[in-house]
Amino acid sequence: MTSLTVRSSGLVQRRTEASRNAADKDRPSGQEDLEPRRGDEVDDDDTGDSKETRLTLMEEVLLLGLKDREVICKSDAPTGDVLLDEALKHIKDTQPPETVQSWIELLSGETWNPLKLHYQLRNVRERLAKNLVEKGVLTTEKQNFLLFDMTTHPLTNNNIKQRLIKKVQEAVLDKWVNDPHRMDKRLLALIFLAHSSDVLENAFAPLLDDQYDLAMKRVRQLLELEPEGESMKANTNELLWAVVAAFTK
Repeated sequence: MTSLTVRSSGLVQRRTEASRNAADKDRPSGQEDLEPRRGDEVDDDDTGDSKETRLTLMEEVLLLGLKDREVICKSDAPTGDVLLDEALKHIKDTQPPETVQSWIELLSGETWNPLKLHYQLRNVRERLAKNLVEKGVLTTEKQNFLLFDMTTHPLTNNNIKQRLIKKVQEAVLDKWVNDPHRMDKRLLALIFLAHSSDVLENAFAPLLDDQYDLAMKRVRQLLELEPEGESMKANTNELLWAVVAAFTK
């Protein structure tokens, strides 16, 4: 079996049971193993989230990096999130409407069209980090790198991160329903976005080897779905599958 060593940098290192036993032999008699064992994660329910610590999808992805359809704003009511409201304003004010694929490229700054560079959302990562600081998940520090100082945002509330990791793990293990249309749409979107940002595997690193393999197998099942076909099924969210198509093309 494997276990985890959580380093101060936030990186997770897999350890084998044999190496852990060897380390136990070198420990003085009577000294307890302070390293968390598997299954000792914080037992916090999602229902325990307060309004102050409720995270957006982009914040959760940061905390863990179809056929084209036109995007039309059905409501211009503010969401309360500055980044989302900024993106919605661009979408609402743009005529003729752009496609989902186009908006992802425009808002992320991946377009080479000089007439549309103003659509790019500026400093997204830093702004998301500051949101997490305000919610008490991260803190702000200055680190010196020889010739310059850099602002960093270390994790300060590990309970929220562990609760997020547990939620993602359960979605493809204990609470797996083998049907994307029966999954919570927000959680399904989180899995796709986390994979596209190369941070999904971070949520699976603490798992035992057999659990890890099963989790990755089920994620591959989701990634192999045909977004256009899924978008035509009853009671589906067409916009979600349009975004999935844009990220998995």
